[in-house]
Parts: sequence; C-alpha cells; structure tokens
Amino acid sequence: MAGSKSRGTAAGNIRVGIGGWTFEPWRGEFYPADLPQKRELEYASRRLTSIEINGTYYGSQKSESFARWREETPEGFVFSVKGPRFATNRRVLAEAGDSIERFFRSGVMELKEKLGPVNWQFLPTKRFDAEDFEAFLKLLPASVTGRAVRHVVEVRHESFLNPAFVALLRRYDIATVLTDKDGFPEIPDVTAPFVYLRLQRASQSIKTGYAADALDSWAKRARTWAGGGLPADLKCLAAPEKKAPKSREVFIYMINGFKPKAPAAAMALIERLPA
Repeated sequence: MAGSKSRGTAAGNIRVGIGGWTFEPWRGEFYPADLPQKRELEYASRRLTSIEINGTYYGSQKSESFARWREETPEGFVFSVKGPRFATNRRVLAEAGDSIERFFRSGVMELKEKLGPVNWQFLPTKRFDAEDFEAFLKLLPASVTGRAVRHVVEVRHESFLNPAFVALLRRYDIATVLTDKDGFPEIPDVTAPFVYLRLQRASQSIKTGYAADALDSWAKRARTWAGGGLPADLKCLAAPEKKAPKSREVFIYMINGFKPKAPAAAMALIERLPA
C-alpha cells in the first residue's frame, strides 16, 4: 500500500488536495459506494497529492493515528496539519507557548517525511497587532526532533491587509494563506519558500465545483509560483521578495464553498498541471 507513488506530483512540487477525508456526502460520489470507510484515506491519497488534516484544530490525535496515516498513503504524498485552536484563539498570543509545545508532543511528528506545513488559523475577530503577532511567530519551532517544520498563518481580519504584516512574515520565513473566500482578506504576497492556498468557492451547480476558466487560472498561477514567479493578475500588498527562488512548493486545498464538490475540483485542477 505505502510503496506506490502519489498521483502526478507536478513540476515545482505543486500539491493539490482537500480538507480531511471523512465526509459522508463524498460516499457514493467521490468514494465508491462499496468502499469500506477505513480505506477512504488510501483511496483519496491515490487521486490527490495532499490532504489538510483538520481534526487537529479541535483536539489531539493519537501518535498511532499519525503513524497509520503515514503508512496508508503512497510515497510522495504530503499532509498539512492544522495547529490547535487553543494556541490561536486567545487574546495574548505570547501565552500560546504551552499549547504549541503540547501539539508537537502529541504525535504529529510521526508523519515524518509526509509532514507538510502546519496551518495556524485565527478567528475573523483577531486583528493585526505587530507586537502581539510577532510574539506568536517567535514561538513557532523551526524544527522538532531534528526535522524541519514549516508554518503558515491563516488570518481573516481586514486589518492584516498591511505591508507591515508581509514584512513580519518574511522575517520569520512563514507563509500566509491565500484564499478566494468573500469577506476574507486576499493576501497573495509570497513570504516563505512555499505558497499555501485554501480555495472556498466551489459551486453546487458545476460538476467540477469550479468553472473550467477558473481552474485554468489557478493552474496557471500555481505554475508561475512553482517556477519562482508571481502571477501578474494578483495584486500584492508589498514589494516582491528581494531575490526570488528558482522554484517553490505550492499547496492548494479545495476546502469549502459547496464541500461535496471539493474532491472533483481538486482532481480537475491536478489534471491541468504537468505530471
């Protein structure tokens, strides 16, 4: 099971997936009707190239679970993981240290080489305060048990539409989530060696969730980011990086909107990317 390779890792390591893999409306649509529930991750990981684990936001998972998920997925597959809400949903972010340390002791490192970025999601009411936010960034470990850890923050208040926020993230090599969700800030600035998207406009009326032209546009942007460039049709808050890399990893997750269409949207986007 674990010996085969994940489907179509694209040039520049563009990875496309969904949030979680357990969702009842996917059964009989994305998953075959006769597929045992315990084999859903095995099935999903051979049609997608990444999955964002969302359950870690709400509570701890067992070390054995992370190890099993690593074994059930093919070579080259990557999980991103949501950090716990106990670390981000607080007034004083400098006090999040214990929650962050507890999270990394919980077993998440059992994902080993399949551990992708850790997504730290903030409430829509959390405003940008440079001193407060920098205190949080300082708590995020660059490595755990000898393995490098990458971080991305998902901010959802308009006050983060600020070049000072971009500069702060670049100082720590931490990415920010780019989303297309109405009402959330759109921040396409590249602030880390990778780019992280959570797309949330899947439509119930479209077979693939997103229209063909929208998927074409996201595929073109992904290829540009992967090649070290910046999409010309997205307006950044700040000046570009001083020295662009030759390549970047890109993570794209079809998360919400009409969630039953998320797998179809992810697979349609993968089909538009180079193998």
